[in-house]
Amino acid sequence: MSSLPASSLTVDAMDGTARASKNVPSRLFGYEVLGFIGEGAGSTIYAVSDPANGQIYALKHVVRKNEKDIRFVEQLEAEFEVGQRVVHTNLRRVIAVKFNRTLLRKVNEAALVMELFDGVSLENEQPRSMAALIDIFRQTAGALHAVHSHGFVHCDLKPNNILFNSRNEVKVIDLGQACPVNTAKARIQGTPDFISPEQVKCKPVTPQTDVFNFGATLYYCLAMEKMPTLFTAGRKENSILSGDLIRTPAQCNPAVPESLSSFVMECVRLNPAKRPADMAEVGQRLDVFHHILQQREGTAR
Repeated sequence: MSSLPASSLTVDAMDGTARASKNVPSRLFGYEVLGFIGEGAGSTIYAVSDPANGQIYALKHVVRKNEKDIRFVEQLEAEFEVGQRVVHTNLRRVIAVKFNRTLLRKVNEAALVMELFDGVSLENEQPRSMAALIDIFRQTAGALHAVHSHGFVHCDLKPNNILFNSRNEVKVIDLGQACPVNTAKARIQGTPDFISPEQVKCKPVTPQTDVFNFGATLYYCLAMEKMPTLFTAGRKENSILSGDLIRTPAQCNPAVPESLSSFVMECVRLNPAKRPADMAEVGQRLDVFHHILQQREGTAR
């Protein structure tokens, strides 16, 4: 469930006093630390400069304080592995992974060097119009389709993991929960307000899992509230979560077209087989909504 607050990639440049108060190191793994960006569960992210060429990157830093913290190191490794295999315009690039080890070869510190993207998250800011919002989700669908095409599932899409800038360019971030298609995880992993039923039940994840996470994220942005999930409704065997009892985006926000609202509710169906088949279909349908909304908003102006 870890992710950086996407306040994101605005760098908090610091003088010596501020650096000391935040315990920000001057160097990490040979990189010069320029400033603090944000924190996530088990990690801290900084803007850094490579002294060899002056290139600026984002660096996600993990310190292993106890045995349980190994999961944060494993997430860095997973993010690097998937990020090396999947390259897409709308997916944040990973550059390198670094480790420090004890004399017994145990990792006690790790870092993931990544592309630095100057944007904000959908958690912190909404775009200027509904058409612009749908355009962000079209680009997000393209990034996820690329992940699926390489045999992986993101497993943690949420507003905090979608960044966009002033030109409405998008980067999907945080592949730390990503895993091969049909993986059944040993424990619940995901973010409660956006997690799919199969993740809560530790059943195999598929591209339809990301369709659910995607739909729950779009629901949040359109309805301006979070939808209930099996996790937030309760995880006991007799817990009931019926799609018919969930208010639609259009019911929450009358500005949302009924057709778009219905599409979102298709994405978050409890049965994965009843969701859109893949991100290619999701992207195609969003293309249509984007065109209609552009025309509508152009007419309104």
